[in-house]
Amino acid sequence: MVRVLATDGMAKSAVDELKAKGYEVIEQHYEPDELCEAIKDVDVIVVRSATKVREPIIDAAAEAGRLKMIIRGGVGVDNIDVKYAEDKGIEVRNTPAASSASVAELTLGHMFSLARFIGIANYTMREGKWEKKAYKGTELAGKTLGLIGMGRIARELAKRAEAIGMKIMYFDIFEIPGLPESYVKSTKEDILKEADYVSLHIPMPADKKPVISAEDLATMKPTAYILNLARGGLIDEDDLCDALDNGVIAGAALDVYPSEPATNERVLSNPKISLTPHIGGSTKEAQDRIGGEICKHIYDKFE
Repeated sequence: MVRVLATDGMAKSAVDELKAKGYEVIEQHYEPDELCEAIKDVDVIVVRSATKVREPIIDAAAEAGRLKMIIRGGVGVDNIDVKYAEDKGIEVRNTPAASSASVAELTLGHMFSLARFIGIANYTMREGKWEKKAYKGTELAGKTLGLIGMGRIARELAKRAEAIGMKIMYFDIFEIPGLPESYVKSTKEDILKEADYVSLHIPMPADKKPVISAEDLATMKPTAYILNLARGGLIDEDDLCDALDNGVIAGAALDVYPSEPATNERVLSNPKISLTPHIGGSTKEAQDRIGGEICKHIYDKFE
């Protein structure tokens, strides 16, 4: 019997489907030392962002010789030493399309929250404050959204943003075929200078250094906002807080952090940052789609 270990949970629909087809599914989270042992007795490990599959864990799996596949339920595989695993004969797969719409919608939600003070107004009202005059917002219609990276999520966001009247600028190192003529291809530098909202949709660089630092933020308009729902650490958090405290930019939104749970008190206490706890793909629809893609990867390997 093929044994599947899901360390960070998996959609019930996928678990039920696998079990119905005769697969054994173990849903349990392990700390790294424990995972080195548990991974020896499974054929597939399915992870989200919480579990890190690094070299010692891969070594333990390779030594036992049973593990055939690592599946990341989500887009990025930063938490897996992919090449190391593949060099050991262990396949690595992910589910890149399943959560695109969910992340795009959350990004748009953060944009609305920033434009209309939804998050902070909700909080102050619960403190008994009625600060109507403090929350004079702006409309998204007519504003420019700058997308750094034009992958699946960015394209889903662009469609939704254009539908409410926003103008779209984008930068990507690759040529993206089939984009609407209304989208304006630009440079990262011009997007930072011109866009009212800048949203990051890129992987973490190999050197793990921030892509956006104080120098980049200084080129943005003082009325502009920056959003990161892609990878924790793409924006230098202290540089971001400095920029917000000094009025360099108007606000920011984060769903991802260099370490999770987030611990930077400057970020957590800053009223100009709209925060969510890495929930970009956390919708029922996305989880069902992710589960479906996970099942397909498993069937392709073992059936």
